Amino acid sequence: MMRVLIVDDEEALRRTLAKFLALEGWEVREASNGLSARRILEDEPFDAVALDLRMPGSDGLEVLEWVTTQGPAVPVVMMSAFGDVGDAVAAMKRGAADYLVKPFDPDELRIRLEKAREEQRWTRPRPQDRRGDEPVLSRDAAMAPVVDLLDRAAPSDATVLITGESGTGKEVAARYLHRRSDRSDGPFVAVNLGGLPEGLVESELFGYEKGAFTGADARKIGFFEAASGGTLFLDEVGELPGALQVKLLRALQDRKIQRLGGLGVIPVDVRIVAATNRDLEAAVARGEFREDLYYRINVIRAELPPLRDRPADVPFLARLFLDRLRERGRTEIDEIAPLAMDALAAYAFPGNVRELENMVERAVILADGPVLRAGDFGLEGAAGTGRPPTSGRPAGTLRDMEIRMIREALLRNENHRERSAGELGISRKTLHNKMKEYGIAPE
Repeated sequence: MMRVLIVDDEEALRRTLAKFLALEGWEVREASNGLSARRILEDEPFDAVALDLRMPGSDGLEVLEWVTTQGPAVPVVMMSAFGDVGDAVAAMKRGAADYLVKPFDPDELRIRLEKAREEQRWTRPRPQDRRGDEPVLSRDAAMAPVVDLLDRAAPSDATVLITGESGTGKEVAARYLHRRSDRSDGPFVAVNLGGLPEGLVESELFGYEKGAFTGADARKIGFFEAASGGTLFLDEVGELPGALQVKLLRALQDRKIQRLGGLGVIPVDVRIVAATNRDLEAAVARGEFREDLYYRINVIRAELPPLRDRPADVPFLARLFLDRLRERGRTEIDEIAPLAMDALAAYAFPGNVRELENMVERAVILADGPVLRAGDFGLEGAAGTGRPPTSGRPAGTLRDMEIRMIREALLRNENHRERSAGELGISRKTLHNKMKEYGIAPE
């Protein structure tokens, strides 16, 4: 269940959005001004904030700056009736996760808030941070060559391709690269291409002009413009449709874009970091991915090893995730029992770092005492066996485990695919493909 704070001085809009999100099963709090929002954020944990840009007293940009420099680690989606590009860029530079121009469909806000929560991982860069203050990527020697490569690549503007299995922390690595670069004062804008409907990818990347299509009631800047002066992270780039691969290639070559419905070209100053868990070389050979685009994004390549090959990271990350939950007021538990750590170290983590994060959050919910034990992780009796969590059932093959996990997530989320995908740590498109592959029908 999402817990969201809606901040807007228009009571009718607040109530409409709150009612809509409540019907989605979300827990919603409201604030009519910036000062009230800050007091609520100081006292209560939230998964995301929908924040109006123009309000009397403390306006949205002031609240956003407070959140990103002093407040809780929570993603913020800005809302404004003013379709001004400068405001949008200012908001993104101050750390906003996304930006919506009023009027908008409440379902669009829901999608943006879920996306913002999904993209916010276990680190959050703050605008005032400087090189030397970056979060530690890893404590395992297997990651040392990757960190060294990112450090050497950071000062350049060369495009970087980050590869690895799903859930290995590719966005975290991209944020690390950004904060080590000369663009660290600029925005870091992340977009999950695999999570966007095909018909929206172009307008999200390049923006659109008022009247470009039905429903385009105001100008909207795209991710390229929002990332001006900073870094644009294109996650799941291997999922980009063929026609849009051509347009992305042209934008990378020319460093110019054109909004949908626009006549002029717009120069863009962004560094591109792309990521994928697909074998792009094989996709090129099959004709599914353009060879020229592949070489354009593959100037420098960093491959992240899976968590099972980084054993020293398991206790480090488990502790980090527990600390994060405690900081957000989700738990008072501050200890993981040694046998539980042994069980975690013995587990293969097919879902990698993302799965470990989900396991820690689940364990906190299920724990009966002040210490997390192996049973809270579903790993009781698994220490030293390398077995996955089974809840008392045989583990079976990886395929069997994936089928069971998908079925259980769908059941818990009443067949809501976006929520199920978020819980599993995968994109909605990946979930759809898995359900098709395994013949899983909603129950």
